[in-house]
Amino acid sequence: MNSTLIINARLYTLDDQQPSASAIAIDQGRILAVGSTDALLAEFAGRLAVEDLHGKVVLPGLTDAHLHLQYYAFELDMVDCETATYAECLQRVAERARQTPPGEWLRGHGWNQNAWVDGSPSAADLDAAAPHNPLFLMHKSHHSAWVNQAALRLAGVTRATPDPEGGRLGRTEDGALDGILYESAMALVEQHIPEPSLDKITQTIHKALPTLWQVGLTGVHDFDRGDCFRALQILHAAGELHLRVLKSIPLEDLPYAAGVGLRRGFGDDMLRIGGVKAFMDGALGPQTAAMLAPYEGSADERGILMMDAEQLFEHARLAAENGLPMAVHAIGDRAVHEVLNAYQQLRRYEHAQLGAPDLRHRIEHVQLLHPDDAGRLAELGIIASMQPIHATSDLYMADRYWGGRARLSYAWRTQLAQGARLAFGSDAPVESPNPFLGLHAAVTRRRVDGSPGEQGWYPEQRLTLLEALHAFTTGPAYAAGMQDRLGRLSPGYLADLIVLEADPFTCPPHELQYLRPECTMVAGEWAFSKPQPR
Repeated sequence: MNSTLIINARLYTLDDQQPSASAIAIDQGRILAVGSTDALLAEFAGRLAVEDLHGKVVLPGLTDAHLHLQYYAFELDMVDCETATYAECLQRVAERARQTPPGEWLRGHGWNQNAWVDGSPSAADLDAAAPHNPLFLMHKSHHSAWVNQAALRLAGVTRATPDPEGGRLGRTEDGALDGILYESAMALVEQHIPEPSLDKITQTIHKALPTLWQVGLTGVHDFDRGDCFRALQILHAAGELHLRVLKSIPLEDLPYAAGVGLRRGFGDDMLRIGGVKAFMDGALGPQTAAMLAPYEGSADERGILMMDAEQLFEHARLAAENGLPMAVHAIGDRAVHEVLNAYQQLRRYEHAQLGAPDLRHRIEHVQLLHPDDAGRLAELGIIASMQPIHATSDLYMADRYWGGRARLSYAWRTQLAQGARLAFGSDAPVESPNPFLGLHAAVTRRRVDGSPGEQGWYPEQRLTLLEALHAFTTGPAYAAGMQDRLGRLSPGYLADLIVLEADPFTCPPHELQYLRPECTMVAGEWAFSKPQPR
């Protein structure tokens, strides 16, 4: 590992005891000292290689607290269906189909019917765009999919197929399948797509790692499944990971994890076990997020609730008994309410039966709160794992489907004011993993084009840059149980940092979206350095 003394920098340490400095000494993957350039030169010159940053900014490495690493890596090569028009999406599918052998599956992602005014997804249109290939196109939310008739035939799904538990088959008025699969219904088709080999998964993730370093990520909390974990172990064993990963366990694998004695924190500082991931509901875009009251414009559409509080408690009890925290997906206000009820029961059980263990349970997304639930995450010590970029992507949908209830959607300021801990991420590949887009969204509540206006959407929920940075650094570190060695630039902490030419604390807020690191360090090694002009 490199032994480095970085001097003449503007360090923002995120350590309240020493918020700023001009030099940092690094050895064996950890920070030796932080202080003034003169003091550290006097102490370490001759012992450490000196790097002069000539006034550039240094921040702690950023962590994405909610990302799907395998999905993200594979979707880099899929058809990009996030288009401004329906016609453009179909055109992209047709272009890829012409380059693909007949009969081979075509996959895509990112379509969002709410963004289109020139058409609505149908199986027939996909048949015309790709007449010789089965298609599976994932919605931007990852809570619905759009398929063609070839895919339905290969899966044996017909108009007589009943809706599976926790899902729905989209149908036309006469009962015919329209090609849209909601929630668990996606598995009816997806299970027939050939699975990539472990070697392919490992290579694809490895290929994607530089795209994360280039946007300043030194760590992620991953919510993909067992094959992803196997691939990460292979990369780590080969010394090729160079990204700190907190790995979740899917709920269906909880009995196996408990059976072999896996607990939170098993592993090391590069790859370690986090908690158990469960789903309480769907998403806003396909209107499958579970609601207490109907969606705006609907008589009684309230989304899909996967389980109730009592069912979740039983899963969470088993997890807690085995030293595993829960991380529960909940977007609609009913889903969040049910999760909070389960956590309330769980906290009582933990105190009475387990000696009050320090298990850092989370709610993933927390996109809509009922006013009565606004303070309950803080009261129960539940981490609000949220994605600020969702607010700016979803704001028009939220206004359309939630109406006035959207006042407490993506409510970061409310959670912070109540005393809850924030851990920010992107939900990539649902959104870009670029944390600077997340910082921009958190500080401005505006889209990259400046809409919906100068003050942003529900501006009372905006954060300061320092607050938002903590949610991408110290917040994820706390959620991972690594707050004593990660998320700050302090002596003894892990040497993860990024170098910026522009200062995010002095640049106009709208320019946060354009910032990119020149260099990214993980464990004392430069994982990425931007080529310098000659």
